[in-house]
Amino acid sequence: MTAATTDSAVREFYGSFINGEEVGESAASTFETRNPANGQVLTVIQEGGQALVDQAVANSRAAFPAWRDLPGVEKGRILLAISRKILENKDLLVTLESLDNGKSQMDATFDVITAARYFEYYAGMADKLGGETIPLPGTHISYTRPEPFGVTAHIVPWNAAFQQAARGVAPALAAGNTAVVKPAEDTSISTLVMARLALEAGLPAGVFNVVTGLGSTTGAALVSHPQVSRITFTGSVPTGQAIMRAAAEHLNPLTLELGGKAPNIIFEDADLKAAIPGSLMAININAGQVCAAGSRLLVHRSLHDEVVEGLVALNRQVKLGPAASGSSMGAITTAAQYAKIQEYLEIGKAEGARAVIGGSAATDGELAQGQFIQPTIFTGVDNSMRIAQEEIFGPVLSVIPFDSEEDAVRIANDTKYGLTAGLWTRDLGRAHRVAAQIEAGQVTVNDFFAGGVQAPFGGYKNSGFGREKGTHALSEYLQTKTVSIKL
Repeated sequence: MTAATTDSAVREFYGSFINGEEVGESAASTFETRNPANGQVLTVIQEGGQALVDQAVANSRAAFPAWRDLPGVEKGRILLAISRKILENKDLLVTLESLDNGKSQMDATFDVITAARYFEYYAGMADKLGGETIPLPGTHISYTRPEPFGVTAHIVPWNAAFQQAARGVAPALAAGNTAVVKPAEDTSISTLVMARLALEAGLPAGVFNVVTGLGSTTGAALVSHPQVSRITFTGSVPTGQAIMRAAAEHLNPLTLELGGKAPNIIFEDADLKAAIPGSLMAININAGQVCAAGSRLLVHRSLHDEVVEGLVALNRQVKLGPAASGSSMGAITTAAQYAKIQEYLEIGKAEGARAVIGGSAATDGELAQGQFIQPTIFTGVDNSMRIAQEEIFGPVLSVIPFDSEEDAVRIANDTKYGLTAGLWTRDLGRAHRVAAQIEAGQVTVNDFFAGGVQAPFGGYKNSGFGREKGTHALSEYLQTKTVSIKL
């Protein structure tokens, strides 16, 4: 098969990257991926399957002892070199992410720069992984040693492939583990390029392997592999549950970052000049394809109409289209997700909500060739509606009025998810009080996406468990050994 793309940045075929080499140039089993912005075949990807998973894990296992024993300062220097290599190739990577994911140039650029920052941040942590000395009675001394697990498996989602691969791989390597990554089948290209750039930056072959393929075959083979020692997954709740069941077979520890239905609360004393654009960004970033998106906007009833009017005015300025067109919002990455969002738009209308802007796919002109959704705002939403309870994963905002602080907290927590939340208020006491009551792993005040790579990130309830980012991520990739000595 030959890809129909005319963009020279994308090759016609991509195979898995194992032990420093691309494998599978003559693969019998392959699949096509398409550019979400125009529907054209972008490239052909290898279906790795069990054999290549076995090969990747074996190579990672063989590379583990030397990487584990490499001094932390040397690991850090290599990770820093990877960061620099990513930035040197920023333009190429932004182009690849835009074509493969359908992202706007702004969103793709953010992902690439953030990925580089992960490697930079954990480069500085690699030589600072000390234990503690524990006083014991009598003539004994006890101390702890943080030690890596071995081979870590990373199942990466399609919505932010490059950034999220770095989010898991960088701390895993800094902690002394090796990594096997299975990128989403729809968005494999940039992760393969990342592995190649890491090799060029000095990372030993076998430390970072990538196996491409479908989740039901290649992904399932990886998470159930007996020589994998730890698993990290970002994606849907049902898939996370399936991975938990597979991990139970070998008692593998997990980090799961699953769905979200984040509340974003505008109190009556909020600065609307910041809250309105901030709240729109919270849902429209990456065309709403973000687990942490602020998809439920809780607005004090006294401000409801003013806030909605401001949101609609700003939403009219959103420009849909491919990255090359200078768009501010890109396409929906997968055909299945494109169909799912349209289904939820109809569900919202049937439930009695009103789409004050948007409410359908965007099919004017060249947009008809791609998978574009009009940024949508629903009013008249009750928190019991499906559009308020279920993750839509698109640029669809549900506006819900509230009457008191207690009411806002109750509505915010009335969901099975608990990934992120935001609140807008000038009252510092209220900010601390409400943040303490919100059932979510991350709460941001007078902003929505804040924290950077240094701040731990993860969920409560059905949004998963474990933490990524910051020093907390390092602890996820380390196990503790206690040594006690009688003197």
